[in-house]
Amino acid sequence: MPARIFIIGYMGAGKTTVGKALAKELNKEFYDLDWYIEARMRKTVKQIFDESGEEGFRKIEHNMLHEVGEFENVIISCGGGTPCFFDNMEYMNEMGETLYLKATPEVLYGHLKMGKSVRPLLLNKTEEEVKVFIREQLEKREPFYSKAKKILDVNLMDNFDKIKISVAKAKELLGI
Repeated sequence: MPARIFIIGYMGAGKTTVGKALAKELNKEFYDLDWYIEARMRKTVKQIFDESGEEGFRKIEHNMLHEVGEFENVIISCGGGTPCFFDNMEYMNEMGETLYLKATPEVLYGHLKMGKSVRPLLLNKTEEEVKVFIREQLEKREPFYSKAKKILDVNLMDNFDKIKISVAKAKELLGI
C-alpha cells in the first residue's frame, strides 16, 4: 500500500468526501491541504489570497504540500489549483499515488451549487458565469490533472451509496 495518496481534481469533485472515506477504510490519516494551510498559517485561504494575492498563496501552498508530502500513511486532498503550479504534480507523482477525480463541468456545477461552503472564486458570478468559469478553468487545468497516475470518473457521485461505490472503485484503481 502506498505511503501517501494525493487526491486531485476541480473544486466540487468530491476530493474531501472521497479522501475522508478512503482514509477511514484504509486506516490512514486524512489531510485536506487547504485546512492544513489554514491551521499552519492561522488564516483562512481567502485571507491569504486577499493579503498576498494568488501568487503568494501558491507559494505557501507549494511549501505546505512539500510538508505534508513527507508524512507517512496519509491521504491528502489537494486544492483544485494545486497540481497546476510549480512542480507540484511531478512532486506528488514522485512521492506517492495520485488519483484524479474527474467530472464534467455540469456535474461540478451541480455539486458546487449544493455545497455548503462559499468558494471565493465563484463569488458575485451569475449561474451562467459560473458555468462558463468552470468550463474554462477545467480546460486549462486538464493537462495537469491528466498527469495523475489514476483517474476516477465521479460524474455519478451524488449520494452516499454512490460515494461508497466511488471509494470502492478508487481502492480498485489503486490496487488496494
